[in-house]
Amino acid sequence: DESYTLDVPIDGKAVISAKTPFGAVRGLETFSQLITSSSGRKVIKNAPVKITDAPKFSHRGLLLDTSRNFYHLDSILRTLDAMAYNKLNVLHWHVIDAFSWPIESKVHPELTEKGAYSTDMRYSYEDVKKIINYAKNRAIRVMPEFNIPGHAFVIGEAHPEIACCMNKQPAWDKYAAEPPSGQLNIADPRAVTFAFDILTEYSRLFVDLGFHLGGSSLNTECWKEDPTIELYIRDHPGESVDSLVVGWHSQMFDKLNELGKIPYSWEDTVLHYNFTARNTTVVQAWIGDDSLSKVTEKGYRAIASPWNMYYLDCGQGSWLSNFEGSSWCDPYKTWQQIYNYNPLANITDPEKQRLVLGGEVALWSAMSDETTVDRYLWPRAAAFAEIMWSGNNDPHTNSTRDLRKVAPRLIEHRFRMVARGIMAHPVQPLWCVRNPDSC
Repeated sequence: DESYTLDVPIDGKAVISAKTPFGAVRGLETFSQLITSSSGRKVIKNAPVKITDAPKFSHRGLLLDTSRNFYHLDSILRTLDAMAYNKLNVLHWHVIDAFSWPIESKVHPELTEKGAYSTDMRYSYEDVKKIINYAKNRAIRVMPEFNIPGHAFVIGEAHPEIACCMNKQPAWDKYAAEPPSGQLNIADPRAVTFAFDILTEYSRLFVDLGFHLGGSSLNTECWKEDPTIELYIRDHPGESVDSLVVGWHSQMFDKLNELGKIPYSWEDTVLHYNFTARNTTVVQAWIGDDSLSKVTEKGYRAIASPWNMYYLDCGQGSWLSNFEGSSWCDPYKTWQQIYNYNPLANITDPEKQRLVLGGEVALWSAMSDETTVDRYLWPRAAAFAEIMWSGNNDPHTNSTRDLRKVAPRLIEHRFRMVARGIMAHPVQPLWCVRNPDSC
């Protein structure tokens, strides 16, 4: 419960009332934003102020990918500060991917030894605990994602015996969405045992109830051409690559339930395969405009992360050296687009709408690192945060808020964030800021 009331009288003490510490933290943030400087003094204008507030959505998240490029601890902690300034409450930590394994493993130390970019590009257990505790003090959950069985090249570097289609060149695009290719061998019991090791180890390290299994962008050609999988299917009539995928998901989801975790996954898991997860599963919709409605029609709780609205790394062209065109997710997502997007627009049934827990903006890091993270995220993620907290409808008119009225508040908040050490991207020329009705 993040609800709170804030009462600021003309004189006397301001009072924040909340049912939980989380609500108190949100109230303190609102109180801090009421304070302005005037003639060297800190003042609150327009007192008395009475605010009763609560979020529209319970899951207001930010995905940060630390595999494609590395983020040192200070940049992650700074991002958590910025999330708190914007009342976001979930850091979805996409810890590993095909590119690197930056997190310490005590069960399989060879993963970090062979998979980290360097010895100073690693997260120790102590680093992870520091991030989790730092986030908790700001009323933010830290939910890890270990995206398997796809995106497994880095695992194959340490364990080639359980990997398929490792770094196929130059025709990598036949086997993966991006290089380097590599997936776990879903017909090999050793791969299942390995995955269980990973889920068990990191379920203990990450204390949040949510654990993201990934499951996106699986490439069936990789498995269809693997000789060991071909042999397995030949020797097991009725089996196919698709049935092996379903079997893999069933085992991983059951393992997480056994570990007392709530499974999260990308929509591919339940929409692309004949797999039915338990109704406690939370599904992250990212591919199509109708993905969220498809997920809720199946009765799952859902998170909105549409790539065409919420992927904040897009708009820089391709990162592939020999390709001059746009990237698959261009163009750039403006704060105006993000603000005007209503994730519930295609869901008319109130029961289905209640299954939508909220949303996440995503910063995939092929072309981002700690030198760019502030300006890529902010203030666009702040526009997203307001939608997640209060929606984009004006309660007085019941119509979408006028962006010309939103812009001055967003610009003011951007200056506030910069003053607090977050190097947020400018929204307009300073002339427009000083002449708000002219731009």
